[in-house]
Amino acid sequence: MPEPAPFAPRRALGGTGFVATVLGIGDLADRNVPIETCVATVCRALDAGLNVIDTAPNYEDGYSEQIVGRAVSAVRRDAVFVIDKIDHHDRPVGPQIDESLGRLQLDFTDAFVFHNLSSLEVFNRLCQPGGGFDQIADAVKSGKCRFRGISSHNPDVLRAALEAGVCDVVMFPLGPFVDSRYVTETLPLARARGVGTVCFKTFGAGKLVGDTTGYNQPLKSRPRGKVSSGGTDDTEAVLPRLTVSECLHYTLTLDPDVALLGLSYPNEQDAAFAAASSFRPLTADQMNDIQHRAKDARRDKGPCWWNPNPEM
Repeated sequence: MPEPAPFAPRRALGGTGFVATVLGIGDLADRNVPIETCVATVCRALDAGLNVIDTAPNYEDGYSEQIVGRAVSAVRRDAVFVIDKIDHHDRPVGPQIDESLGRLQLDFTDAFVFHNLSSLEVFNRLCQPGGGFDQIADAVKSGKCRFRGISSHNPDVLRAALEAGVCDVVMFPLGPFVDSRYVTETLPLARARGVGTVCFKTFGAGKLVGDTTGYNQPLKSRPRGKVSSGGTDDTEAVLPRLTVSECLHYTLTLDPDVALLGLSYPNEQDAAFAAASSFRPLTADQMNDIQHRAKDARRDKGPCWWNPNPEM
């Protein structure tokens, strides 16, 4: 008999009724990699038991949606929760959903969410009668998706959306270096309202675990100075960083429904799987230590665009 998958569904994703795994699959597209390879990598994560997957039209101009659709078609459709996004907030929702479903080659997604909805002005416009949220509700009625929500980089928008009752799922940053309101306001309010929480930025777009401005983009310049031997020469200094386990254990201790991770390559998957398998909730002192060191780990690596104040 085949060995059981290492990850099993853990709890319902808010009020959706879908029982989700603690890790979700994100950041799937790289046009420099053949689609067959990308699909195989996604299937590797699905084979490990992960059952929440995220995509969007502007992830490599639809390439991510194509990859997700092919991977999901290889498994039982009701076994995977597929989240897709509405990228353009100023355009009718229906045609965008139809285009996404065409690239996915699926009849429906589990959720369509407004992508990076981080302006209160835009949020309020989408809440108007006949506006964007009503249009997603129409897609739910027609069977093109099952739930609606937002991804956002603004705690004020998230609070407004949760209080307005227009979301079944919210997506937002959660990790060692995020605006504190995501932790103190957004997460508990979503729990109280029975809204699913799918969180990203565990690794700070890679800033916390590597020398990058984000998403594997190299730093334009690095501090140079003392090397580990104690002498000074032209060797590039390695900036402070956290480990994958420290970042993931921090996020999992905060206990979102799903921690959405970039799992585009087998080595990324293996590191994340090992960290999740070794997880034990951190103590308050351990959380404080990681949060303190995260400030050093993101310094000199560019703004954190997921915070209302990018330098926070």
